[in-house]
Amino acid sequence: MARPDINRSGEIEVFVRVVEVGSFSAAARALRMTPSAVSKLIARLEARLGARLVSRSTRKLQLTPEGAAFFDSGVRILADMAAAEREAAAGAAPRGRLRINSYVPFGQHRLIPLLPRFLERYPEISVDLVLTDDVIDLMEERADVAIRAGPLGESRLVARKLGQSRVVVVAAPSYLEARGTPKTPADLDRHNRMGFRFVRHLEGWPFIDAAGKPTTLSIIGNTLVSDGEAMRLIALSGAGIARLARWHVEADIAAGRLLPLLEEFNPGDEELTHAVYVGQGKHLPARVRAFLDFLVETVRLT
Repeated sequence: MARPDINRSGEIEVFVRVVEVGSFSAAARALRMTPSAVSKLIARLEARLGARLVSRSTRKLQLTPEGAAFFDSGVRILADMAAAEREAAAGAAPRGRLRINSYVPFGQHRLIPLLPRFLERYPEISVDLVLTDDVIDLMEERADVAIRAGPLGESRLVARKLGQSRVVVVAAPSYLEARGTPKTPADLDRHNRMGFRFVRHLEGWPFIDAAGKPTTLSIIGNTLVSDGEAMRLIALSGAGIARLARWHVEADIAAGRLLPLLEEFNPGDEELTHAVYVGQGKHLPARVRAFLDFLVETVRLT
């Protein structure tokens, strides 16, 4: 994004971005400006308004009461401006660069195979795709849509559910031949249970015992991975036992490359997948709305 001209709409856009990302430096990166330019622009805005908008007495950005009121008004003004531009361009096909961030298994096994169909339907859209299981800040990374697995935390983002899938414990036949097949959850204490190197919403693997009561086993093993696809590939190699969404390993199970384990003790918990984005309703850019509708139409995880 080019540096905005010093006018009222440009000042409002910069101020709103500063508040949304929480710092002058993060806003400068998002707007491709220097931190000093952002700071000077906010100072000029405050001088023109005759009011202090942000407190600079702490390392954390804090809004004054006047700043909070101006932020709320600024968000509405920018939304109205965007709506006016969309109305002026009514009937135009979705176009522009669509920045997508997806967790790795979904990106590799669901999204990438669908992209040719999406781009054929919307030839004026170009895609900028990043695959990572790290949770990113959409505004700081300038992503339009992020596709995330698991429960969503509290945020100002809007979420659209794409599907859900039961979670299953699996291992390769070669691993089971070498180490034996666990018959109960307690047998897993003698097995290599692979885990993720980032914080998950579950601290262990949940099961139900013979009496139907819930129990959780901690993750103990010699392998930590960065994403679900890496865990699937290591499980296929016979190095350990994995716990993954059923949709992710369904083809491997059907082909006999992975075998589901302890299904009678499976609590039936499901992993949800959402598309999350900034803005909602009529304020969505046409390219984002088209992509979200396409995902809902084509993605099948159950």
